[in-house]
Amino acid sequence: MAGGPGLRERKKLRTRRTLIATAVRMFEQQGYDETTLADIAAAAEVSTRTFFSYFAGKEDVVFFDTRRRVDGALAVIASRRPGEPVADLLLRVAAEALSFDTEEAELAIELHTARTRLIMSVPALQARALHLLFEVQRELAGALLRAYPGELDPIEAAAAVGAFMGAVKQAVMAARDRGDPPDLMRAAARRGIEVVLDGLRSLGRPQGRESGANDDGIATQV
Repeated sequence: MAGGPGLRERKKLRTRRTLIATAVRMFEQQGYDETTLADIAAAAEVSTRTFFSYFAGKEDVVFFDTRRRVDGALAVIASRRPGEPVADLLLRVAAEALSFDTEEAELAIELHTARTRLIMSVPALQARALHLLFEVQRELAGALLRAYPGELDPIEAAAAVGAFMGAVKQAVMAARDRGDPPDLMRAAARRGIEVVLDGLRSLGRPQGRESGANDDGIATQV
C-alpha cells in the first residue's frame, strides 16, 4: 500500500490551505492593511497562536509558496548531471518551477489572479516581492556557482540566473497585462525561458579569442 501523509499531516495541510485562502479573500474584500491576524484566525476558526505556527505574518501568507519553489530549484541545481550545460540544467529548473503536481501548487493557480492584484496594489507587498526576487536570485546564483566549480565565475552565475528569472517574470507580466489566464501565462513563461536559454548555451564553452572580438573579448560582429 503506497504511503502518504498521515491523518495529522493532512489536517495540518488543510488548516494551512484554509488560512491562506481565507486571508487572501479577506485582503481582497476588506483591504490588506485593514485585515488583522486575529481577523484571519477567527474567520478560519483557529486561534491566533495556531496562525503563528504556520506563518510569521500577513506577508508570509501572500508569498506562501515561495520557499517551496526555491527549495525545489536548489535541489535541481544540486543534482547537476556530469557534463550537463548550464542551459540544460536551468531548463530542468524551469520544468520543476512550472510543474503543478502538488496541492499547494494547485492553490497557487487558484489564487493567482487575486495574489497578483494584491502584490501590484499594496506597497508593503510590492516591497516584499522585490526583496524576495533579489534574495532568491542571490541564493540560486550561489547554488549555480557551486554546481559548476571551475567552470563558472560569480559574474557568469549571477548573470545566468538574472537572465533566466528576468525572462520568466517579464514574459508572465506581459501575458498578464494582455489578460491571459494562468495556463497561457505558464506558456508565456516557457517561451521566455526558451528565448533566454538560447543565449545561455554559450556558458561553459571553452573561452578563447574568436574572429570579430575586440581586446575586451566582446564580439564586434554577430
